[in-house]
Amino acid sequence: MDLVKEIEKLKKQKDAIILAHYYQVPEIQDIADYIGDSLGLAQKASEAKAKIIVFAGVHFMAETAKMLNFQTKVVLPDLEAGCSLADSCPLDDFIAFKEKYPDHIVISYINTTAAIKTVTDVVCTSGNAVQIVESFPKDQKIIFAPDKNLGGYINRITGRNMVLWDGTCEVHDILSTESIFQMKEENPDAELIAHPECNAPVLELADYIGSTTGMLKYTASSPSKKFIVATETGIIHQMQLQSPGKEFLVVPSDKTCSCNDCPYMKLNTMEKLYLALKNEQPEIILDEKTIEMARKPIERMLEISRELKLI
Repeated sequence: MDLVKEIEKLKKQKDAIILAHYYQVPEIQDIADYIGDSLGLAQKASEAKAKIIVFAGVHFMAETAKMLNFQTKVVLPDLEAGCSLADSCPLDDFIAFKEKYPDHIVISYINTTAAIKTVTDVVCTSGNAVQIVESFPKDQKIIFAPDKNLGGYINRITGRNMVLWDGTCEVHDILSTESIFQMKEENPDAELIAHPECNAPVLELADYIGSTTGMLKYTASSPSKKFIVATETGIIHQMQLQSPGKEFLVVPSDKTCSCNDCPYMKLNTMEKLYLALKNEQPEIILDEKTIEMARKPIERMLEISRELKLI
């Protein structure tokens, strides 16, 4: 079966669009109607006019799409495509944590479950986190959840003292300075670019720190010809497409490979995408109350982002 041909046919028949994250396999990125990071995907989901959104990403992203476009059917190729960072912040534990700081507002990274978003004041992504935080007065007390690495990075560059939930992304937090030192020694002409979900020692070595989209734009505009990339492997496909004359080296998650794959992102395959579109399953189902409550902090993020001309 020619999966590309069949998927294109089904998209037309069912009035469907495919939204894909940069961490998906190249084949899925190539067939997607839109490829982006969490901020761009949230915006596209809110604007989508299709009858079906096939979300090639992880569960919290598909949930976000459903909240922002609740009348549209949203399907996820593999319901097991979760997120270690979202899983690190259970609702009951977070509510108990939040009650210790009654005078604090909550800014939650978009990498959270719908349930956490219901107890959040405003959501952010790695692409707008600094600006979202800085949109509040300096004396505003803030809980930042769930990524302590991203929150710590924001605290350092803004001079804030946000209270941080103790969560991390296993794909980014695992990256070590040992691997980076070796790569920099072997590639002295390379720039190190890193996602702010990486731990502080890695970020201290970086020549550029930014969101997935930020890193993509940086590599396209930088005069450098070689980059050491501290994030998930999937972004390399777009970097190579935009800058075919440049070299990209991924900081490995361990010594057995030269890659750093998110096991959840990579659960989605072309076969599963085809079946999801054909069967319109598995569908993301959220109750009305959750949608209503969780959508508010996401819409607030989009509102602030538009005011600041970030989107």
